[in-house]
Amino acid sequence: MKAPLLWMLCTVLGTLPAALQAQQGQVENTANAHPWPRMTTRLVQLEGFNSSPSVPAIWRVPTGRGPFPVAIILHGSGGMDSRGSIHALDLAKAGIASLELDMWGARKLAGGSQGRPKQVHDTLPDLYAALQWLAQQPNVDSQRLGVLGFSWGGVMALLSATAPFAPPPGLPSLQGHVAFYPVCWGYNRVPNYEFKTLAQHKPEVLILTGASDDYDDDAKACPNLREALPPEQRQQLEVITYPNAEHGFNGTESAIEYTDPFAHQGKGGAAKSAPNTKARQQARNETVAFFKRLFF
Repeated sequence: MKAPLLWMLCTVLGTLPAALQAQQGQVENTANAHPWPRMTTRLVQLEGFNSSPSVPAIWRVPTGRGPFPVAIILHGSGGMDSRGSIHALDLAKAGIASLELDMWGARKLAGGSQGRPKQVHDTLPDLYAALQWLAQQPNVDSQRLGVLGFSWGGVMALLSATAPFAPPPGLPSLQGHVAFYPVCWGYNRVPNYEFKTLAQHKPEVLILTGASDDYDDDAKACPNLREALPPEQRQQLEVITYPNAEHGFNGTESAIEYTDPFAHQGKGGAAKSAPNTKARQQARNETVAFFKRLFF
């Protein structure tokens, strides 16, 4: 379901649409997950940060006593899909709440390479808006917050771990950043996408990518990015590269082909996103282990 349509339905119904519930059920079956966790799910509207638009989001909280740690989930260029649901349910089983943002719905965008903002920096305020909202929730532990993003959202997750783009003063800090296939070739090459110094509060960062990703065209692109950090900060970043995995490997949707100007190290052209069952399951396990290690 496209992001703007999702939010239109949510606005009309005031609750999580049955279509989305069915999609999540299908996600569970397709991914061979364990039974659904006990949790509450509701739609929320986040006040925009500074002049940014307000952001619709799905708020999932495990059943039990809080305050809970939280992972903010950021979608890719295509908008909200199975990836957000898969990881949100995994996190709930581990006792971690999640806030999944609908950044395209906030801007009435269709998604894809032609239906997204001009640069990732345009949506960083959405992440800050999420932190602003979470700081006001009584059942949230603002000392245990992280972010999880895919592709476009992965770039946001990675940039927000750096000194120039960390959350502004007055907002809670992010302790953990999980970035799925965050187009590693572009940092320190494309202007304003610097990855040279991590934020002062020493966040932990995990990059999960595929060796056959059409954006990097180089299985060593993300490991090489680690070397761009000062030696004393490299231990804060872990990179896991899955053999034969392509862009979008942790989703359950069918493989798709499209064109993107950022593909093939900025040369542009055809790119592919495709599920990979083995890599998806391994990445799910690594993601949960990463946040459990930080939060508990």
